[in-house]
Amino acid sequence: MKKMLILLFLPLLLTAQTLPVQWEELVSGDWSAALEKSGKTCVLPLGIIEKHGPHGPLGTDLIAAHDWSVLAAKKEYAVVFPPFYFGQINEAKNQPGTIAYSADVVWSVLEATCDEIGRNGFGKILIVNGHGGNNSLVKYFIQTRLEKPRPYTLYLAEPPADPEFEKRIEPLRKAPFDSHAGETESSVIEYLRPGLVKPSYAARESGADQNRLDLPGLYTAVWWYARFPNQYAGDGSAVSAELGRVITEHEVNAIVTILRKVKADQKTREIEDEFFRSQNR
Repeated sequence: MKKMLILLFLPLLLTAQTLPVQWEELVSGDWSAALEKSGKTCVLPLGIIEKHGPHGPLGTDLIAAHDWSVLAAKKEYAVVFPPFYFGQINEAKNQPGTIAYSADVVWSVLEATCDEIGRNGFGKILIVNGHGGNNSLVKYFIQTRLEKPRPYTLYLAEPPADPEFEKRIEPLRKAPFDSHAGETESSVIEYLRPGLVKPSYAARESGADQNRLDLPGLYTAVWWYARFPNQYAGDGSAVSAELGRVITEHEVNAIVTILRKVKADQKTREIEDEFFRSQNR
């Protein structure tokens, strides 16, 4: 009898253990199981296709955001949407390899994607943004979800700063200045996808701040280009897979913590529903 019960429930046990986290790897027969196990939570990693200095892969932001999300979802189950590169990158439109869609296309695809995720049964969508140029876009997009009721709630992962972590990785750093396509990003990719970064190319262009605009109290569209015309800020030759590993583990754990909060959260939806009801009074 005991053996029969084990055989009866074995397919269910195997499904629970081996359920893929990546949307594109799931089969339709496991869809309801994925919805249940994830708490109807989907992670949407946002990246971009842009130049990362002369040495870094064009999909650096895309790779990091997606791979971190997948690693986190394997610890705290959620379904991770396929790599998504429809974002804001006008500041690098003049650089080879960059894919800069028009504003209306970016907005429409992001909105249609979220709506499709919701139509497929997910009530919670967590955006993990890997590209700084998307920061303003994503927050404004989330605010516009208050235009009308939708079957899903949007969240943006914003892990708090961790001074203790910064102290811990300081001994691993070599470069005195580190930003876009610099030591950190290059090291993360070296860890996640060994061999994609080409450190020997890093010296072909300057990653130094050109300081060509001095307009305190003002914002202009070319502020980034004025400072870093090579779409490169830092020193990409200072690559360390060990640094990339430590950063990845920290980021993944941060996403896991956020995922657990999202899955447990019932209050946001409750308040959203109250908000929409109040509009019809």
